[in-house]
Amino acid sequence: MSLLPDRERAPDGNDSRGDISPQEMVPSRKNVVLVDGVILNGPATDVKAGEKFVEDACRLIMEEVVLKATDINEKVCEWRPPEELKRLLDLELRDAGEPHHRLLQRCQDVIRYSVKTNHPRFFNQLYAGLDYYSLVARFMTEALNPSVYTYEVSPVFLLVEEAVLKKMIEFIGWKEGDGIFNPGGSVSNMYAMNLARYKYCPDIKEKGLSGLPRLILFTSAECHYSMKKSASFLGIGTENVCFVETDGRGKMIPEELEKHVQEAKKEGAAPFLVCATSGTTVLGAFDPLDEIADICERHGLWLHVDASWGGSALMSRKHRRLLQGIHRADSVAWNPHKMLMAGIQCCAFLVKDKSDLLKRCYSANASYLFQQDKFYDVSYDTGDKSIQCSRRPDAFKFWLAWKALGTLGLEERVNRALALSRYLVEEIKKREGFKLLMEPEYANICFWYIPPSLRQMEEGPEFWAKLHLVAPAIKERMMKKGSLMLGYQPHQGKVNFFRQVVISPQVSREDMDFLLDEIDLLGRDM
Repeated sequence: MSLLPDRERAPDGNDSRGDISPQEMVPSRKNVVLVDGVILNGPATDVKAGEKFVEDACRLIMEEVVLKATDINEKVCEWRPPEELKRLLDLELRDAGEPHHRLLQRCQDVIRYSVKTNHPRFFNQLYAGLDYYSLVARFMTEALNPSVYTYEVSPVFLLVEEAVLKKMIEFIGWKEGDGIFNPGGSVSNMYAMNLARYKYCPDIKEKGLSGLPRLILFTSAECHYSMKKSASFLGIGTENVCFVETDGRGKMIPEELEKHVQEAKKEGAAPFLVCATSGTTVLGAFDPLDEIADICERHGLWLHVDASWGGSALMSRKHRRLLQGIHRADSVAWNPHKMLMAGIQCCAFLVKDKSDLLKRCYSANASYLFQQDKFYDVSYDTGDKSIQCSRRPDAFKFWLAWKALGTLGLEERVNRALALSRYLVEEIKKREGFKLLMEPEYANICFWYIPPSLRQMEEGPEFWAKLHLVAPAIKERMMKKGSLMLGYQPHQGKVNFFRQVVISPQVSREDMDFLLDEIDLLGRDM
């Protein structure tokens, strides 16, 4: 027996609403219904006013953000100290709402005082630039407001995620695999740590930590700080993260890894995971994956590769050699929102296993969401592989950009960034007062600026103490001027130096020249 009225059944007996007129779908007017003092008839919002605000705000975004994104005459930032900025933004939340024109002014102020990460001279982090296609994708998903857990509520975006993951798995070099997009490389590393532990001792999902031996994992001394955070969050403990020594270029030393694994076993600990890094945050170093994989195979350890930063080199036939051996990994973190500019956030966790290990580890089988008697193939309800419930369709941004540019366009994006990096390195070598820490192998260029007052000084303790103060002072000047943004840090006993990262295809050779000229201009009187 049909549960639909006869008018909703097509002549062939199939359920259909294709023959219903628009008038039939509009509910008929009824008397006013009042419940607890609230009128329930009609919408509660002013739809016309809302539509007008969206229209005006989109025009503002287009004029003040998109059209000015590549204009080098614009400031990278309009610096204001916190207390002044609080006053300028009028952050207080009040009982009454504000009118249309005032809300638009709020939007204008937010744009004005925000850092313009799309500016060609924003070099501060491992992301930058504007990709127009991923931006449109973000507009679409924000408007549609989907959550990617079941096919019934997110059919398009689940299929898109499946297609993107399949292609990324292909570039890693696996014949098959699994994966999921999640909020950040840090979360990907946590997924890997937890999955490796589950593979080592599956009972942990039900029985918890109490019956476990002392688990220990190994990672580079140059690894991302999320490894410590993950160990703390998962109850493994930061003292059970063994940081393996690196060479002068920041690469994990395989012989040291072997030694630490053997020592842990002698102590009665249970080694279960090695995390290698492909593209370290500061130096851009790539660990020797083949040699590390040999050790993992010999000792039965899960190999995770944090390629959040360096994974995009896989798109380049010229530079993918940096990740030689990544196909031997058990899992990989890769963030297209970095070098490939898919827009924050866009982060994939990829697993070689195809036996539903990811789902077995994370599933909770919520019967109100993942019913097994649905009318479609429930294997497309992939949300139970995630530690999240609500989840953004982040793969869509990457998919639309990939569709627009093609694989060759993404490859060119990587090649150009690394070519510009090489240009900057050669310019640094030519200029007085600039000194490289080392020859880079990726897009991280680390260097000191030595002001004229220090150039004749012997490189002793006093020299290094004074040089340590230079980068922070120049950073302050450049931000207050708004001319560019560039990161700096001390590292492994070395005093503060600049770390320049090239990503955006909007960046030109002229921007590289400007960067060095501006640093010299801002620092020559120090």
